Amino acid sequence: MLEFVTVLAAMFLFASLLGYTLIVLREKIYLKNNIIFIDNRHISQDEIEDTDMQEFFLDGTRLKAGDEISVVTKSSEKFKGILVGAIKHENSIKIITYANKVIKLRIDSINRFKIMSKYGKFFS
Repeated sequence: MLEFVTVLAAMFLFASLLGYTLIVLREKIYLKNNIIFIDNRHISQDEIEDTDMQEFFLDGTRLKAGDEISVVTKSSEKFKGILVGAIKHENSIKIITYANKVIKLRIDSINRFKIMSKYGKFFS
């Protein structure tokens, strides 16, 4: 019985490591082909296509669509979510929050921001 449990545990360990490796390879292929994968069904393709810049600088910091950021506005509102992109002619950025709301913030209304996690940082 103990031998069966050991073999079963080894199979589960192998399967989980194989799954993790395949996920990492998929992310690597996405990064290589400049595909940003935002896993959220509450954002539509129109909202993603509305943004015209996927990589940009904000206050000297390089931001990329898919980065997790925390933003504090000048009116002391706090937003945490995933950056969708920037709209150059409106001088704004789009964020999808963890409450699944798409928020458009003007650059001049941002007091400070913090990058929580960079998109693809595993490969950087």
